[in-house]
Parts: sequence; structure tokens; C-alpha cells
Amino acid sequence: MSASDSSSPTAFGGSPRSPRFQPSVHQIPTPGVETKRPKRYEPFVLNFWFVCGVALLMIFLGIGLQIALHISDTQNGFAVPTQNIFDFVSTQFLTSFLPTLLVVPLAWFWSVMDWMLRWYQPYVTLSKGNAPASRSILLDYIALNPLGVLYHSLKHRHYLINVSTLTALSLVFLQPLAGSLLQVRQVPHTSDSVAFSTRTIALSQDINQLNAFLASAGFADAAVYNNLQDPPFVHGVWTAAQFQPPSESYLNGTLAVNTTGIQTHVNCVGPDSLNLTTASGNYIASAAFPGGCSASLVFSPINGNEQYSVLNASNCSPEDLDVMFQPVIFWFYLMGEASDNEPQITGVYCNPTMKVFVMETSMNLNDGSLGDCTILYPYESSNNVTGSPLNGQPYNGVMFDQSDNIYIASRAIAINSGVPGTIYRYASQQPNGPLSVFEDPYGFLNATTKIYTQHLAIAAQANYFGPSSTIISAQLTSDIPRLFVEALPAHLLSVLLIMIGLLGLIVHYIHKRTRRNLWLTSPPGSIAAIVSMTSRSGFGELLLPYNDEQRMRDNLAGLTFRLDRRTGAIVAEEDLGVTEGGDSMALLGHKRGYSDGDSLSPFSRTSFKDKQPETA
Repeated sequence: MSASDSSSPTAFGGSPRSPRFQPSVHQIPTPGVETKRPKRYEPFVLNFWFVCGVALLMIFLGIGLQIALHISDTQNGFAVPTQNIFDFVSTQFLTSFLPTLLVVPLAWFWSVMDWMLRWYQPYVTLSKGNAPASRSILLDYIALNPLGVLYHSLKHRHYLINVSTLTALSLVFLQPLAGSLLQVRQVPHTSDSVAFSTRTIALSQDINQLNAFLASAGFADAAVYNNLQDPPFVHGVWTAAQFQPPSESYLNGTLAVNTTGIQTHVNCVGPDSLNLTTASGNYIASAAFPGGCSASLVFSPINGNEQYSVLNASNCSPEDLDVMFQPVIFWFYLMGEASDNEPQITGVYCNPTMKVFVMETSMNLNDGSLGDCTILYPYESSNNVTGSPLNGQPYNGVMFDQSDNIYIASRAIAINSGVPGTIYRYASQQPNGPLSVFEDPYGFLNATTKIYTQHLAIAAQANYFGPSSTIISAQLTSDIPRLFVEALPAHLLSVLLIMIGLLGLIVHYIHKRTRRNLWLTSPPGSIAAIVSMTSRSGFGELLLPYNDEQRMRDNLAGLTFRLDRRTGAIVAEEDLGVTEGGDSMALLGHKRGYSDGDSLSPFSRTSFKDKQPETA
């Protein structure tokens, strides 16, 4: 006869059964002895090593996010294609959608894990034994909203459930943080490049045609009229050898190169003394300049109230120096109502010089303007500008030898009158008119230095450079799209990922230990599974199909519940006054549990999990 056939509810001195119902658990065949021992059911997602892998992945993601943020800050972002490779979506959509897509599976996984823990909790409590109905068979964390779960888990001291639910609630922050994690910005970025130098130091063969001087005088005049900046390859006193940038288009691009540059100084000074005398109705201006240079000029009122001119200062230069290289003096005259009919005369002495250097400069690729120029070292290659025949002496650009060619002579006249005329026009455009410039001791000196320098620097581009073809190294800086990791979302998301990973790892390690005595053979959620565990327990006789929760609580009062270790059935026993407690293991490892007493029958003392078939 089998053990189950001879068993009775009170056999072997078992704990007293309730007179309110008649259980028949003792009639269930012992698995592993009388029937085949069923396999233990445990969902794959509760496998500790799987949970451990996901938790470690989140921790590494959090650490990796901090590394990515550091690289983003130190490397000026990450490289991305300059053009969006997906025509049907925007870059903003991709930078928000892809990180969100990455965290959605993680959020879903921990939500499922929290659901599983809440699903298992009544059975874990039953596996500890002597659990009141409110904490076991009437407990349903699945039907409660998260706030209700937090309240009841604290009330019942189910701290693992409480921490798990808090972790699940924090998952709602993963998606907005991930969606705001990345941003594409247009930022300056420098990379190595090359340029093609097309000019080198060389004296132009047609410099005496005066075309370059006429063009530069015309540009200077147009710049005064229209407030134009320096043309390409000219910046203040500097004239750079022309070079071609890369052919691609760049946003706000600049190209930095080391190239040859000519530095032009006009060395203008005002007179130390200026005397005005009259003779035969004309005004005679006599000026003495620093260095012992002096000059005089006759102004005839019949030529107009506004007069200007430029003459060579032959007595201030070597006797054999050609007029085209001699110092020059600019004269300016004002008479009439603008000067209260008092003659205003001034002169400016200029002695142009030039030097050639290898310099560092940059070009704005949007408008071709030249940036600041920095001297690297003197230019020492043999050439006919710093060497014979010029020997580094520049043309003064306003005085020229007589020519029998009427076109060259006309150009010379246009240049000679155009440059001082431009200076006077610049003075006339000042807010208080030309008189204020005459009255300012440095007025015409500053105006002459500005306009004359621009004239000579522009002319130098055509006169002192010749064709060449050389590849030179360059540094290209332009605004390009770079992918940045935003600091605040990165820090918050990193902390959240690491905390969720650590808490999940701790919670599921402890939960794995708390369910080690729980042996379920099928998913516990179906009605059939519940009936299979309670159909022989007897306490179902106390309940009716239409009982509400309060009625069921009242009908089950005075009973404690546990899982029978022999069969896995849920059994009910009269409460012998054992103090109600919480889980046997709290989050921090404190022991706290329901007392099992000595109420187990011999069959119940035999572990359902560990029972092995008897041998004959």
C-alpha cells in the first residue's frame, strides 16, 4: 500500500486541521515516488545569469556614456556626414529616435521583470509558510497600480517588490533623456588640407604700362565711394601671393597657409612747420618735414576752392634715384565758405618701403578676404624684386617718367590726380566735412596713410608677383555638422542606467534566493494552475463564487497558508498565534519571516523538490 493511501489529515501527529473544511492533500500521489517528478517551471527572464547580463549591459552603457561625453567635449563632437544620407527623415528625428530605440528594449525588459516579481510574490510568501490570507492568497500585486504596489509592499514589508516597482517607475525617464541626448551642431572644425600657390616673387614685365597702378588707384577710389574692404590677397599693409583653395564649398570656411607676403609701409609724416604766403594773388605753401626734407607749392585760387596734388620730393632723395622711386609729398588746399574764406593748406610726406617675408595668413573662403598676417621669417630666395634691378625699392605708384605713348601718359596723369583726389574725397566724407580734417593735426596724415597704403598694396599684387604652380600645406577650418553628447541628459541617463542595473542585479539576486524553496510546475497565472494547487486544500469550501474581497477576507480569517513541500499544493491551517511577518529576506539581508513551527506532517516534511524515487 502506498503512503498516500494510508494517510489521513491527522495522521502522524500533524498540525490540527480546521473543523470548517476537510482537506484531501494527503491523497495526492507523491511526485518522484508514485508519479513521475515534474520539471520545475521558471521563466527564462528570471534566469539570474540572463538578468545579470542585462544589468551589466546597463552599467557598461552608463559608463560608456560618460566616456562618450568626455570624447565629445574634448574632440569637439563626433564626425557625421555633411549631408543627411536619409532624404525622407530629418537629422533631428534621427538623433532623437535612435537613442530612444536603444533604451526601449531595456525599459521593456525591466518592466517585465517587475511584473514577474509581483506575479511571483504570493507564491514566494506561501513558500515561507504560515502566511495570513491578506499576504498570500488574497494578495494581487498585478491588479494594483504602481502607487498601490508601493503602498501595499511597504505595508506587508515586501521590500524587494517595493524597490523593484520604484525601479520600474524610474524607467519612464529613460526615453525622454535618451531622446535629448544627442544634438547635431554646426561648429568650426580644423583639418589638414592643401592649397595651390599660383604666384611667386617676380617683377612684372609690363609694370611700366601702369595698368596695375591705374587699377589699384581706381579700386581705392571705389572703396572710398562704396566703403569696400580690401580685395582678395590684400590685408592692410600686406600683399600675399595668390593661392587657390580646395574646390569644394564650405560653410564659413577659412584656409590658413604659409605663403610669401610683401609688407608695404608708406612711412608718411606730417610737416614740422608749414608757412603760407601770398604772391601775385597766389598762395605759396612752404613745409619742413622730419629728416631735413622741405618742399613748397604754389596754389592758384583760380583753379578752384578744393585742390590736391602729389609731387616727387627730389631734394629728399639721392640725386640718381629715378622719379618713380623718389619720396612724394601730397598737398591739399581748401578755400571758400567751407573754410570761412580762410585758406586751409596741409602737406604729407611719404617715403614708401617694402619687405618680403614668409608669413602665415588665412583666407575667408566665403568672400576671399585675407585675414591677419604673421611674419615667420624673411624671404631669402633670389629674385628681381628684392635683388637687382629693384633691390627692394618699391615704386612710389604716383609719379612716373615721361612717356611718348599717349596711353601710358594718360594713365600716369589719371593715377597722379586720382590718388590724391581719393584722399581728399575720403576727407570730405567725414561727419564734419573736410575742414575738420584740415583742423585735425593728424587728419590728412591718417587719411593719406590709409588710402596710399591700400593703393600700393593692391598694385603690388600684379607688379611684384609672377606666375608659379606649387602645392602648399594648409589648415582648413569650416563649420561642419558634428554630433555632440549633451552634458545634462548624459549625466542623468548615465546615473539612471547604472542605478537601475545595480538595483536590478541586487534585487534579482536576493529574489533568486527567496524562491529557492518554491517549486512551481506551470505558469501560476492561469485558472487551471490555481485550481490544481487548491482543489484538494479544502478551504475553498469557505468561499462562494460571488464573495467580494472583504467577504473572502472574513471567511478566511484565522487561517494561515503555505505550500506543501511534498506536493506543492496550497494548504490552510488554523493560526496558532504566530506573529505575522514579512519576507524572510529583506533588501539589506535582515532575517524576518513567518514561523513554520512543527506543524508539518511527515509527508510535508519530505521536500517535494528533493524527494528521490525509492528503490525496491
